Amino acid sequence: MPRPNLTQLTYGSCTVIFSTLAMLLLSQTSSGPGIAVIVVAAVALGVLVAMTVPAQKSPGTIVARSSAKKPASRPEPVSVPVTPVTVAVPVHAPVNAPVPASVASAPEPVRERTAP
Repeated sequence: MPRPNLTQLTYGSCTVIFSTLAMLLLSQTSSGPGIAVIVVAAVALGVLVAMTVPAQKSPGTIVARSSAKKPASRPEPVSVPVTPVTVAVPVHAPVNAPVPASVASAPEPVRERTAP
């Protein structure tokens, strides 16, 4: 079995960490068996993600090349004219609406210390 490369390890590790945090926060569990199930599920998901990331070819891989030489051509740069755009933004004046009496006269709750 080939060893996982850096990309696979990174994706798998990030998946385990973030999926564990997400499942723990969403389930709000605090029991030992619940946490164990979440961790096992996150590790399984991380392994699945790491195995599905396409593996890069190792530097020692030999690639067959054709003997016919093709001229190297680069695409020519294309210049695109840029025109400035003017956007009209409406300015709104502040609204001076009267405050309803039910809101203006509402009492505020008083918070007092209960213990020194």
